[in-house]
Amino acid sequence: MKTEISATARKTWMSLLAQADERELSQLWGGFDHDPTFDWLRPPEAGGVMVRGRMGGGGAPFNLGEMTVTRCALTLADGTVGHAYVQGRSKPKAEIAAKVDALMQTKVADDLRQAVLEPLQQAQQSRKEARAAKAAATKVEFFTMVRGED
Repeated sequence: MKTEISATARKTWMSLLAQADERELSQLWGGFDHDPTFDWLRPPEAGGVMVRGRMGGGGAPFNLGEMTVTRCALTLADGTVGHAYVQGRSKPKAEIAAKVDALMQTKVADDLRQAVLEPLQQAQQSRKEARAAKAAATKVEFFTMVRGED
């Protein structure tokens, strides 16, 4: 049974799954008691994508380099489709991400959010804060002394 979801909400959890640590994701998924039956629409496959950037966020686009990604798509027994694109070559991570994407569109979404997505988001936030604290510890304050001349 599908539930109505917003495109913004889906982008949020897809991004979180794509950036998640594989071990954390696997561990949280293993603790979730609903592993659905599914059929592959596209089994996990690794490939490369070109990463593009813009100077200052608004300049002319340029090719930054290539990145390896793994993608897959599956359909649950009720017809719900789940997709995944994850960094690296991890087929198990892509499979879990696609299952989570599909299940987030069903009635188990709230349970899945509490069991998997919220802990992933908290771990991601903790890593960001730790990185920011480490960077702040190396901050150098520069100042200019006034020479006494007006």
